[in-house]
Amino acid sequence: MNQHHESTGPVDEQQITLRGPAELADALPYLMGFHPNDSVIMVALHGGRGRFGGRLRLGIPQSPQEWAPVAEQLAECLIKGSERRGERPDAIVIFLCQDPAEGESGSQLMERLRPLAQRLRTACGALDVPVLEALCISDGRYWSYCCPDARCCPAEGNQLAMPGTSVMAAAAAYAGIQVRGSLREMETRLAPLKTSAAAGQQHALDSAGAELMPRLLDEAGREEVARETLDLARRLMKRLREAPVAAPSACDINDDRLIGHDEAAAVILGLQDRETRD
Repeated sequence: MNQHHESTGPVDEQQITLRGPAELADALPYLMGFHPNDSVIMVALHGGRGRFGGRLRLGIPQSPQEWAPVAEQLAECLIKGSERRGERPDAIVIFLCQDPAEGESGSQLMERLRPLAQRLRTACGALDVPVLEALCISDGRYWSYCCPDARCCPAEGNQLAMPGTSVMAAAAAYAGIQVRGSLREMETRLAPLKTSAAAGQQHALDSAGAELMPRLLDEAGREEVARETLDLARRLMKRLREAPVAAPSACDINDDRLIGHDEAAAVILGLQDRETRD
């Protein structure tokens, strides 16, 4: 399977060939841009050599009763979405990522999630797209739901490579691709502030809502708000792109200082219009 990405190096396109479950498991954070947790991830493959295409992620439903309908929805979303973009997948790779519950081993978790993996494989097969590989990743180890050979896929799982040591890690470093922590850490960074700034943010949202919501309910006003929202979003993105690079620990603080509460509120409220958001 091949991963293509843009490169600033001496060639315009770099190709990495991933061989087997181990390299697929190690590549997942670079495919997503973060370390997933509590996630089912599906990745479309195209062509005879398995070029990676569209991918989607969803939190693993807690209730096994939800697994069958969710599997059908995910398979249809990925396959039909790829078709709408002009390229039907030739195969799919599935990842189930979750930490063991208290008192549960990784092997036990893998077996607990096996019915979900099977539901996903069946749902994809019903749409005539085979699942090439289905992996469970948990607690630094991985298991294959597709390989029956205990010599390469033992019951206790295989250890993931040390971070930064895989072929994908080397290629990603060369191309400037970053893995931005875990999904849980990203969610924490997006949690509401609990400092005095929160009151100012709430006031800005209230003011923006009072000004923008009546206009969004009017057809002519909605189109005007859409233009204003997109213009402001472009200016903010340009401002962020041109800002000096800071240490990772200071990135969020520096970014927050570049965007005023009133600007952020105007974009947030303006994006409540579905067409503008899309």
